[in-house]
Amino acid sequence: MEYRDLKYFLVVAREENVTRAAEVLHISQPALSRRLMQLEDELGAQLFVRGKRKIALTPAGLFLKRRAGEIVELTERTRSEFSAERDAVGGVIAIGSGEGEIMRFLAETMNEFGSRYPAVRFDIYSNNADYVQERLERGTLDLGLLFEPAELSKYEYIRLPHRDRWGVLVRSCDGLAEKRYVTPEDLRGRRVFMSMQRGAAMGVRDWFGGEYQKLDVYAGYNLLYNAAMLVDCCMGAAVCIEGATSLYKNPDLVFIPFYPELSVSAVLVWKKYQPLPAAVERFVEFIRQKVKDAAVG
Repeated sequence: MEYRDLKYFLVVAREENVTRAAEVLHISQPALSRRLMQLEDELGAQLFVRGKRKIALTPAGLFLKRRAGEIVELTERTRSEFSAERDAVGGVIAIGSGEGEIMRFLAETMNEFGSRYPAVRFDIYSNNADYVQERLERGTLDLGLLFEPAELSKYEYIRLPHRDRWGVLVRSCDGLAEKRYVTPEDLRGRRVFMSMQRGAAMGVRDWFGGEYQKLDVYAGYNLLYNAAMLVDCCMGAAVCIEGATSLYKNPDLVFIPFYPELSVSAVLVWKKYQPLPAAVERFVEFIRQKVKDAAVG
């Protein structure tokens, strides 16, 4: 199974038409069809259902599309990293993160680092901790930002100088919006939306204690934006961290912190026992020094 064939396959899957894909790839349609049939023969599986106007992926094709995307991304990142090693410090640093005020610290650090190493670029992937850890395992992310509690045994990490408060996002017309804090009892029997991040969910459950079983958990979410839409439509309250709401400009949405206070720290993580590309290693050391300076200051 050649790398080139995987790229061909991904273009065909995207275009849903072999003729159109051949034009994009600048090869002949018969040559592309032949490569696809050879790929199917090699894998012993039918990858496409061929119709008159377009083709569709079979279950085996959908599986290969996911795996081929990971292989192509990792191959191209590896080539970029070797190129960066030959030249000045450069390349792409891929970082995964959830939503939170800690991104402001990261953005400031990226800006300072970029002034020193202008050949470095960044890819930012936003999702929950489970997604970030999965991509770290596959090697398609260099670094991840995780909120604690988190399982850190597989990672090297730097604890970052910021904490975020947990609370609820509610409509301004909600009775809770008049309160300075919300307690577990305040949310008893109310419809709420909860983060699906395992570590975060564990910490929130501990805070609720016995009241957790009395919540009406109507929906789970991985990033806050869509959950905030549900709140704006008067469907309930979103349990979230304060930093995830900081850029919302909707005057009808109000964040109310928990009492007793529940706050979380963030850690920058990367896989243990794995040599880092030069740009990533420099960036990690840059952050480590920035955190030390902040502690002294």
